[in-house]
Amino acid sequence: MADNTHSPARRWLDAETHHHWLTREGLRLLEFHRQARLDTGGFAPLDGDGRIPEGASADTMITGRMAHSYGLAAMQGVPGAASLAEHAIRALSGLLRDEQDGGWLAGDPASMEDRTKQCYLHHFVALGAATATQAGIPGAARLLDEVVAVIETRFWSESEQAFVESYAQGWRELADYRGGNSNMHGVELCLALADVRDEPHWLDRALAVAERLIHRHAAPRDYRILEHFHGDWSEWPEYNAEQPNHDFYPYGATPGHGFEWSRLMLHLEAALEARGREAPAWLFVDAAALFEAGLRDGWASDGAPGLVYTVDWQGQPSSRRRRHWTHAEALAAAGAFLQRTGDAHYEHWYRHVWDFIDTTFIDRARGGWQQELDHRLAIDSAQGDVKPDLYHAYQATLLPRLPLAPALAVAVAMQDS
Repeated sequence: MADNTHSPARRWLDAETHHHWLTREGLRLLEFHRQARLDTGGFAPLDGDGRIPEGASADTMITGRMAHSYGLAAMQGVPGAASLAEHAIRALSGLLRDEQDGGWLAGDPASMEDRTKQCYLHHFVALGAATATQAGIPGAARLLDEVVAVIETRFWSESEQAFVESYAQGWRELADYRGGNSNMHGVELCLALADVRDEPHWLDRALAVAERLIHRHAAPRDYRILEHFHGDWSEWPEYNAEQPNHDFYPYGATPGHGFEWSRLMLHLEAALEARGREAPAWLFVDAAALFEAGLRDGWASDGAPGLVYTVDWQGQPSSRRRRHWTHAEALAAAGAFLQRTGDAHYEHWYRHVWDFIDTTFIDRARGGWQQELDHRLAIDSAQGDVKPDLYHAYQATLLPRLPLAPALAVAVAMQDS
């Protein structure tokens, strides 16, 4: 997609004022999301005013992401961040751990009706533990050993060279489904484990997953990422055809995931090269094509500003929701490509998406970011006025200022050591 701009005289990534702005915005986000801490353990989702709704309980995914986010903040020298990260680690090690069957459920096992074991969820427990380990948070290293053991024995399939999706209660039955979203976050986790634990075999696993999901399946579909597969990895393009708005398993392609994948692939390329290994040429080629496909299919493709949530296999919008995380990933990807190439095209999009976030998602009156909007940029009535997620927005204030390798937690530790 052409942007019709002249090459800027100076990149925002080189501007001291921009770095100051990113720091300030990151601190503002951290302050707002402190309110998600539960005295009983863990963290809960916040409403639009930064309050925990009545009756809300600890959420495992959010708690894992808080361990990650406040672990990063602790390494940056943010007062109080270490205690919040430790609060998350304690909950993941105790309250939220399934003592009966092992592993983790979506919330407190004592009150959870859904007893399935989800790969996606375990990846965020592990990511939080890995970052907290790098930050020196008490209990994090032991938790990381425990969750990595579960991932190794239950979710990583050596024969498939990918992550499986879920099990029924008690690990009794493996679901006849494979998911792109959990495997994408598996790549994110692999990058973290390779550097935090100095275990480079995780990079081989990340490369295998990217080769399967992107090089083999997305590239032939004009870089529209197929998210859903049967258990034998045969394609399942009509999965959830009636649910284009589903939060985790929507029908069709998700442009936001295209941006997220493209950035992760640049990190993987850099991680391989940092260890003296040659990255396959397709890694960058496919990453760049994913970025362009995200713009082509996602940006204002329904005639309204911003990125649509999902599109069908012809690239027509299926869900017109505007979600904060898709925009956070788009700008993070633009910043990564700008670092990798220096191309003014990516400078344009880095600025353009930040400008859109500034005017659309940043809530200066109440704090945090608006997270679920409709195509009119009003609060999405189906989702309500909610602000559960710190992770995507906070990372967006960090990633552009850091090198593509090492992984985020190690890069922050090195920057601030």
